[in-house]
Amino acid sequence: MLGRVFDGLGRPIDGLGEVYPEEKRDVNGAPINPVSREYPRNFIQTGISSIDALATLIRGQKLPIFSGSGMKHNELAVQIVRQSTISDNEDFAIVFAAMGVKNDVANYFRTSFEEANVMNRVVMFLNLSNDPIIERIMTPRCALTAAEYLAFTLHKHILVILTDMTSYAEALREFSSSKGEIPSRKGFP
Repeated sequence: MLGRVFDGLGRPIDGLGEVYPEEKRDVNGAPINPVSREYPRNFIQTGISSIDALATLIRGQKLPIFSGSGMKHNELAVQIVRQSTISDNEDFAIVFAAMGVKNDVANYFRTSFEEANVMNRVVMFLNLSNDPIIERIMTPRCALTAAEYLAFTLHKHILVILTDMTSYAEALREFSSSKGEIPSRKGFP
C-alpha cells in the first residue's frame, strides 16, 4: 500500500497493477472514543519553522491550515509531506488525500513526492475535479480507513493530510441538493 496512488474510491491509478488486500474494511467505520485515546505527548516535526515553533503538531492532533484564494496551499502540503519526521526509531507513514484537484495539480503532487524520494512512506488518494461527486465524498473515508489500517494493524505512526476540504464541502452540498434537501442557514450539511 505504501508508495501507491489510488483514486478516490481506492482503486490503483499508478499503473503498478492491482492491489490484493489482506483484509477488507468498511470505510464507514465507527468513530474512536476520544477518551480512550492515548494522551498525545510527542510531536511531528514538519520542517516548517512557523508550524513547529508557533503551532506545534502533536501526534493525534488536528491542525487545520486555511488559505485564501490563490495562496500556495498545495505547495505547503507538499512541503509538509516531504519534510515531516518523527524520532528515528519509530515507523512513520503519511496518508495524503487530495479532493477535487485539477490534473496538473495531481501530477504536481505525484512528481513532487517522487522527486523527493518520499513515495516509499506515502499512500496517495487523488480525486480529480472531473470525477463524480460521490467519489469526492468517499475520498477522505478511504484515506482515513487506510490510515487506521496502517496505524492499528501495522503499528505505524501516521500523518494524514487532506487537502482542499472546500471541494469536499461543496460536494456534500451538491449531493444534499440533489436529494431535494433545502439549503439551511448553516450552508453545508
